[in-house]
Order: sequence, then C-alpha cells, then structure tokens
Amino acid sequence: MPLILFNKPYRVMCQFRDESDRATMADFIGTPGVYPAGRLDYESEGLVLLTDDGHLQSRISEPKHKLDKHYYVQVEGAATNDQVQALLAGVVLKDGPAAALHTSIIPEPDGLWPRKPPIRERRHIPTSWLDIVINEGRNRQVRRMTAATGLPALRLIRHRVGPWSLGDLQPGESSVVSTDDAWKLLKAYR
Repeated sequence: MPLILFNKPYRVMCQFRDESDRATMADFIGTPGVYPAGRLDYESEGLVLLTDDGHLQSRISEPKHKLDKHYYVQVEGAATNDQVQALLAGVVLKDGPAAALHTSIIPEPDGLWPRKPPIRERRHIPTSWLDIVINEGRNRQVRRMTAATGLPALRLIRHRVGPWSLGDLQPGESSVVSTDDAWKLLKAYR
C-alpha cells in the first residue's frame, strides 16, 4: 500500500468518521485501510500523511523520532524579532515547555490558495506570516506557542513533514508515494 500525501482543507476532521457530521478525510480519500501518521486540527490546513504500514506510521508520527514539521502561520499583529527569539528560546505551555527549531518572519508564501471562508481581517490590526519548524506534535502546539508570544494564529498550514512536502497539491488533492520509496526517503532524510 502506498504512502498518501494529502492536502487537508480547512474545517476537515483528520479522521474518517465524525459523529457531529463534519467533513472528514473520507470525503477525499477513497483508499481503504489507511490511517493518518500524525494529525492536524480541524482549523488547520496542509500536509497529512496516510499509510497502512504500521511501522512507517510509527516512524513518522512517534515523538521519539523527532521528525521535523514545517508550518506557515499567519498571525494577528506585526511580529517582531523579540517574538521570534521567544519562540526559539521556548515558551511555557500548560503541558510543558516548547521551542521551535526554526522561526522566521516571512512574506506571505507564494502560491497559497484562498482559505474558505477567508480569515477575519481587521482594518487597523496588521497580520504577519511566520515560518515555524518543530519536531514535536502536541495538540495545537504551534497555535499555543504563537499565542504565548502575543501572536494569535489566524491561519496555519503545514507544508512539510520530514522529506515530504505539499508541492503543488491543492486543498483536497492527494498524491501517492510507494511504500518502498517512502522508506528510502525517510532513511535518507537528514
């Protein structure tokens, strides 16, 4: 069975069933027996990897393997270098300290699709974009980290997990990598 790279749209559950009748990955992925290797919350967008290979799923998602996860984050406010340094030095969250491996202020990334519905824009409050890399994956971690520095996240897009990236995938689209190639990429990573 292949590794599936899926661009999860905004407001889609990162599971195949939902008792509240919200959109799920089953609305987009027809391959039976695959499961996400890591998750994105309902409000986040971007790369989700799915496989039926339990060892591959574990290697991608288990925190002990420290696979880098890259995010574009649109935040409310004009981000400063001090806030970037705070994210790199680490912030204290309710479930312990968390630090980014990399954080930088960037222009809006090229080629982003419009979010539906669009984010709420306020005329007198600017927004900024950050590129953030972590190698953990606690619940809503990046959102909680930016909020702890005074930068609430408005939009969060995971664009890379380890050696895999979104590439040109649009929301709801997926592509396939053979399991053998996925293992080769993973072993060559770093």
